[in-house]
Amino acid sequence: MEKALNTLVEVRPSGVHDELLESPAVARFAEQFAADVSVIDDGLRDDFSLATGTHQFDVVQMVWIADMAPRVRSALDALFGASDWPEPPRRFPVSSVWASVEGFMTSVARLRGLDPTLTELVRLRGARQHDCRLCSSRRSQEAIEQGAGDAEFDAVDHYATSDLPDATKAALALVDAMIWTPTAIPDDVVADVRRHLSDAQAVEVVLDVARNAANKIAVALRADTPEVDEGVQLFTTDMDGTLTVVA
Repeated sequence: MEKALNTLVEVRPSGVHDELLESPAVARFAEQFAADVSVIDDGLRDDFSLATGTHQFDVVQMVWIADMAPRVRSALDALFGASDWPEPPRRFPVSSVWASVEGFMTSVARLRGLDPTLTELVRLRGARQHDCRLCSSRRSQEAIEQGAGDAEFDAVDHYATSDLPDATKAALALVDAMIWTPTAIPDDVVADVRRHLSDAQAVEVVLDVARNAANKIAVALRADTPEVDEGVQLFTTDMDGTLTVVA
């Protein structure tokens, strides 16, 4: 897991240089990507596309990595105490940044410290906060088979006043904190996570938030159109971490 995360922060797409990654259009896009990806407008998107050209998909992945890694580190520091994180490494060029992104996501998906329902509610809360239409239209078949239904799925929108278990409420509060106040996770959120989740489960929530936040790439590019016109689309996550749409 640590290897997959380290690989992410060490790569850069071949042919993409700092001048492009640090250009004004990319910087403006990245700033809004971090603050609230759901309100990236056509103007920002068009400027970003014009600046990045054929490298658009590569660069938006780099924007996501730069946004995601500090959130993970900040959350882990808040939960377990400050760590001496290594200095940012010299990035090495790769032909496919997406291969590293997928490697990280499947590594996280293989974790099994959380039950399928809690994993799904964490995913769905993030989807709603980022306003990812595709992710919001999907439901985990494993969670449904465990007994989760519309009541649980709908409760993520008002989890604090819901009848969801305390452990679930603690996890969802951490989701919100990582999305909206990543550098200032409230003490009460930390305390509830430590009270209701094991260390391994807390780490898994943090990593799930990061993995699920890859939906920001699609949202930012307005490529998050649902694949169903009505109802929901079911998916499973194989033991190897691969997501498969089943209906």
